[in-house]
Amino acid sequence: MSRRLPVYLLIDSSGSMHGEPIHAVNVGISAMLTALRQDPYALESVHLSLITFDREVKEILPLTPLDKAQITDIQLPKSGATHMGEGLEFLVEKVQKNVRKSSDESKGDFRPMLFIMTDGSPSDLMVFKEVLPKVKTCNFAEIIACAAGPKANTDYLKQLTDHVVVLDSMDSSAFAQFFKWVSDSITAGSMSAGVEGSMDSKLPPPPPEVQIVL
Repeated sequence: MSRRLPVYLLIDSSGSMHGEPIHAVNVGISAMLTALRQDPYALESVHLSLITFDREVKEILPLTPLDKAQITDIQLPKSGATHMGEGLEFLVEKVQKNVRKSSDESKGDFRPMLFIMTDGSPSDLMVFKEVLPKVKTCNFAEIIACAAGPKANTDYLKQLTDHVVVLDSMDSSAFAQFFKWVSDSITAGSMSAGVEGSMDSKLPPPPPEVQIVL
């Protein structure tokens, strides 16, 4: 059985993403899929999952091989809370259940990658703080968090990962550049996994629209 590179997208679908932002996210994800399918390393190893969080958590796409992944447009509630903590709890359960571990007989999957995007901050702060240690146990090769727009709070994302980026604008060109960078990062991860058998990938430099938070 070939080793998989599990890639999880955790996307904020709260009401504040209404209009151009969520349209741009849907277009960006579609373009990302198209780009990844043109890369032989990604096509061989990448399995993709899409989870959204607002006042509910939804699994839009369970972990699926890249060539079979069909993603429907993300739909938003009119308003409501941003349950990022619940979203992360759901993600941890899925990773524990679906990512294959190595055994004496066979090698497990490559270390998974996580991309999380929000335009705000967690409404369920207690749950968010409680889930942080659990996320660490998932042994992600990379966690990249994107704070989209002026109301996104980077402080919480920095508790999750050292790789936090900011989109100052919520327009479609900024989201397009972000998802192109995501696809480049996944491609780099799949290539290093295929060539070296390890996932010590260096992330490609982000485009000008995507600023790294230090």
